[in-house]
Amino acid sequence: MSPANRRTADTSVIAAVHHPLRRRLIDLISVEGPSTASRLAEATGELVGNVSHHLKVLAAAGVIEEAPELAKNRRERWWRSAHPSHLWSIADGADDPAAELIAVSDEEARLAHQAAKVRGWFEDRQQYDEPWMRAAFSAESWVTLTPERLAELSGRIQELLQEYSDEPSSGADAETVFVFAHGVPARP
Repeated sequence: MSPANRRTADTSVIAAVHHPLRRRLIDLISVEGPSTASRLAEATGELVGNVSHHLKVLAAAGVIEEAPELAKNRRERWWRSAHPSHLWSIADGADDPAAELIAVSDEEARLAHQAAKVRGWFEDRQQYDEPWMRAAFSAESWVTLTPERLAELSGRIQELLQEYSDEPSSGADAETVFVFAHGVPARP
């Protein structure tokens, strides 16, 4: 996704995805496809009413949407992702202290969420065979960039991730893989 195609998220989107259960629901719908509140409740161990409430919050923020064509009857409600990914920056709320606080808080929660996924791999990696152990990676590099070039790098990474998301692998050895990247000004 190039910087020109970047959607600026408003505070309601950032606040909606900030909740841990809502983040998990988004992950489940993104990975496993459209689902109902009942199925998501079963997957998360939560009560259907609680999941239903959080799905409505996500829908109100435009993060997910109903998929009525999947319902078998009038009572059944299916939900799907409204957008393949959500991008925002702390700068999006720079003119609003409340929005900036929400964005900062969410950024910290996202980093913890991402680190937990990697820690989970470290704990479970012995359950995978050697090809998975060799394929899993961690990459880092120091580069000198302008803000424009960093935005370009971000766009290229997003495009590459979208390409792999649009064309998922199939086969008995295919697994869901969590990939994330950060590019931030820093000092050694």
